[in-house]
Amino acid sequence: MNSEASIMFSVIVPVYNRPGEVAELLASLGAQTDRGFETIIVEDGSTVKCEEQCREFADTANVKYYYKGNDGRSIARNYGMDRANGDYFIFVDSDCILPPDYIGKLRDSLAKDPSDCFGGPDAAHESFSDTQKAINYAMTSFLTTGGIRGGKVSMEKFTPRTFNMGFSRKVYEKVGGFREMFSEDIDMSTRIRLAGFRIALFPDVAVYHKRRVDFKKFWRQVHVFGMSRITLQLLYPGSMKAVHWLPALFVIGAVAMIIGAFFCKWLIIPLLVYILALWIWGIISTKSLKIGTLGVAAAMVQLTGYGTGFIRAYVWKIILGHGRDINDEIERRRGK
Repeated sequence: MNSEASIMFSVIVPVYNRPGEVAELLASLGAQTDRGFETIIVEDGSTVKCEEQCREFADTANVKYYYKGNDGRSIARNYGMDRANGDYFIFVDSDCILPPDYIGKLRDSLAKDPSDCFGGPDAAHESFSDTQKAINYAMTSFLTTGGIRGGKVSMEKFTPRTFNMGFSRKVYEKVGGFREMFSEDIDMSTRIRLAGFRIALFPDVAVYHKRRVDFKKFWRQVHVFGMSRITLQLLYPGSMKAVHWLPALFVIGAVAMIIGAFFCKWLIIPLLVYILALWIWGIISTKSLKIGTLGVAAAMVQLTGYGTGFIRAYVWKIILGHGRDINDEIERRRGK
């Protein structure tokens, strides 16, 4: 086991009822070629614990296991940071798998480009299901909103997400921890940038991210993402860019074209051309007819889920004015 003095990175993972996923994540951490890290697992009130899995990989992945009451993933991450020994705090989700050179590439990237906050992209592992690979295509493709998630081409300033995010101890001491809210990683990244820290994208430091296992759960997830974008705009006026409107505009435009097609069939053509482009690029990028076809369905779920969530929250919180006290509400959740 590493001595605390040699630890550069503390990998912090909040967990809720995911022992199988945790075992896979810890196995990938145990296979790291660079051993200068510790793993902190914070069990957030789980009824199905992963303590046994943590004991199994205690030495190979340098695991420290903590169990606490269920307060939410943000509070769990803060709990882990308070007990971490590393110079940098690294955050991944329990449904991630790390390549063997993840820690080594991160160390090299920081040596070349010292940054107080950073993140990298996510990808689909060959062992993932076809549906998970299709969802990965929808979430990362430049034809949807993938450009904002950590790639070479970006539609806005890079914002690290907690499936692959890190920052220095100095950032935590100045900015504080995560707030208990949806899109807490975007909120955290925004606060870090406003505090004067630079945020770097390390495109070679990637993780494999399982995502949702079916379209119904995926729709619920992205619907919440759409709603949380309005919350972020209320917290940080002016932070919402044109790209964030695209899924909502897609929903409005698609509905208008479908209705209009009853009166003029040619009005549906732009939508069909877009779907065809998604399908062709899906087949090319995934090298699979089946996954490319499923990717079209995943993209439709992503865009409609996010778009309707965005519209719903925009009407409720902005037009009807129910989001005026959003900051106070979030701080109450944080326990202040």
